[in-house]
Amino acid sequence: MTLSNADWALALVQALPYFREYAGKTVVVKYGGNAMLSEELKTAVMEDVVLLNTVGIRVVLVHGGGPEINATLEKIGKESTFVNGLRYTDAETMEVVQMVLSGKLNKDIVGILLQQGGRAVGLSGVDGGLLRAKKRDKDGVDLGLVGEVTGVNAGIVETLLDRGFIPVISTVALGEDGDANRYNINADTAAAQIASALRAEKFVQLTNVPGVLRDTRDPDTLIKQIAREAVPSMIATGVISSGMIPKVECCLEALKGGVPRAHIIDGRMKHSLLVEMFSDRGIGTLIV
Repeated sequence: MTLSNADWALALVQALPYFREYAGKTVVVKYGGNAMLSEELKTAVMEDVVLLNTVGIRVVLVHGGGPEINATLEKIGKESTFVNGLRYTDAETMEVVQMVLSGKLNKDIVGILLQQGGRAVGLSGVDGGLLRAKKRDKDGVDLGLVGEVTGVNAGIVETLLDRGFIPVISTVALGEDGDANRYNINADTAAAQIASALRAEKFVQLTNVPGVLRDTRDPDTLIKQIAREAVPSMIATGVISSGMIPKVECCLEALKGGVPRAHIIDGRMKHSLLVEMFSDRGIGTLIV
């Protein structure tokens, strides 16, 4: 589609209030899913992040990397073990997780941001003691070196933000004092807790779906805004179900930590982050 000069000008003018509103504010973006697998979408996300940073928004990018981990485990002939549908992370698997997340993927993302003109620095949750964790102990299920975050030391991230950098964080955490283990942390959960620790203005999850749908088979049934008080009843009635439950729960965790707005948006749509940030159109689901 070709836009006229007047249309371009109108789009920029409409974006101006949002530039003013978010300049100097912190936005935490959880990056994963299809947006991480497609090179075209990956580039589009990084362009969005660099643009946000360029206009003075303090962007933190938190990433997972499940598909890359699966592919690497398959290459080395490591068979995955699942307990109640959840991956068991033994010591060998944890080595692969750390190598893929904190090594390959983290540096790939930083490299793309630099190529797009951004100033990015890669971190893992281990760096500066950013994320501390303990072995996950929920419902008596032993998942090995899968951890739950017990503390966020956001000082190193704030220092980088103050100097205009884009921190890119992989979600490998260090054990608590006396525990030398590294732990594999769910990236959605870690991102929500980092957003809370930074007192972010927004927490945004890029996902593989348009947002919360009343009918998962019909994208036109997107629910654009949900009050957090309504979430329990929506889970009970099945409106929020399956893999959407943990994503919504992460949004609630961010809200509980003082983040005013939590968004679930479709990472399969090019420049969805810009549309969400700089227009009144709104995409995905906003939880407030």
